[in-house]
Amino acid sequence: MVVVRAFKGLRPRNDLAEEVASPPYDVLDSAEARVLVKDNPLSFLRVVKPEVDLPPETDLYSEPVYQKGAENLQALMGDDIMVQDAKPLYYFYKQVMGDHAQYGLVATVAATDYEADLIKKHEFTRPDKEADRVKHILTQKAQCGPVFLTYPDISSFNLLQEEFCGSNEPVVDFISPDGIGHVLWLVNDDEMIDTIRTTFEAVDCLYVADGHHRSAAGTIVAQTMRKDNSDHDGTEEYNYFLAVIFPKSHMKILAYNRAVMDIDGLTPDELISKIEEKFEVSQGADPEPENGRSYSMYLDGEWFGLEPIEGTYPADHPVKCLDASILQENLLSPILGIEDPRTSQRIKFIGGIRGTQELEKLVDSGKFQVAFSMYPTSIDELIAVADSGNVMPPKSTWFEPKLRSGLVVHKI
Repeated sequence: MVVVRAFKGLRPRNDLAEEVASPPYDVLDSAEARVLVKDNPLSFLRVVKPEVDLPPETDLYSEPVYQKGAENLQALMGDDIMVQDAKPLYYFYKQVMGDHAQYGLVATVAATDYEADLIKKHEFTRPDKEADRVKHILTQKAQCGPVFLTYPDISSFNLLQEEFCGSNEPVVDFISPDGIGHVLWLVNDDEMIDTIRTTFEAVDCLYVADGHHRSAAGTIVAQTMRKDNSDHDGTEEYNYFLAVIFPKSHMKILAYNRAVMDIDGLTPDELISKIEEKFEVSQGADPEPENGRSYSMYLDGEWFGLEPIEGTYPADHPVKCLDASILQENLLSPILGIEDPRTSQRIKFIGGIRGTQELEKLVDSGKFQVAFSMYPTSIDELIAVADSGNVMPPKSTWFEPKLRSGLVVHKI
């Protein structure tokens, strides 16, 4: 069983939620964030990317940045722009992107479940990024960016959630500048709260979809504060971290595409000849592959279809059979010399939300020579990797829509 716990959320006043709520810290750089906050003094980016209020040359990992974030959060609280709920609640959070809608549960989850691998991961984390998130949380005494979790559907709970949201007025309902709808309901009925808690007690495990560094940081914070508290009894808020939990049927994963700056001294014809040793190659392909185990390659102003030849990859391995693995092991590494995509400066990863026109733009500009359009990883593939105890290749999944930061905050 997993612990999915109600908490006293710190939230913007309902009439100010649209102004306060912001994109997550890791989907835009500092320059982009400065543009977004320019005319919005209430933007939560001032909390999750506080460098926007400091000189551009400021070291992003310096003490003034962390202190500024804490100062900005305190200012929002001090002016009653953000107010903490009086009792522990759950929150339902609906997001709408085009014709796709997903309903999530905002709650806190236990760091001990993360330690026990009841909250399963599918990516490696970097210590420097973990340390940055830990410092933000400890300095602000709050978790401001939720972890994106998923779990196998419970049909009765899906129905319960949809009926609740259909029969109760939301406290927040707005469309963000990127066209995504965000709707929030408070679950403050004690019987409903108890039903949600006991429903998740029967769930064997949760899966990190997005937010591996935030979940790792939340656990490190719990371990740190646990060690420093001689009166620790396990009920403290720091033992839990903020999450939004979606049933797997609601998850929308987009492709995570690749562009490579050069073709390692080969001519386009030589590149195709080498690729044909492991792939069936066809000209005039659609920019987006129609199914898994296939790719579209943009080279020299033309789209080519690539399909791996049977026997060139282990079809029964949970990681090595993934599209990202096949492309890496059979093409990017042996032909283009991209041995470590995590560290190589020659490869760029492009979220599918930007479309294949972004790949054409990069190659046509001359800054890149070849690009690969991928088929989205499935949620079942992600779960299979996590259950096997393995990790996925870097940049395998791009989840949309992104969770807004600042709609509900967890004070520790």
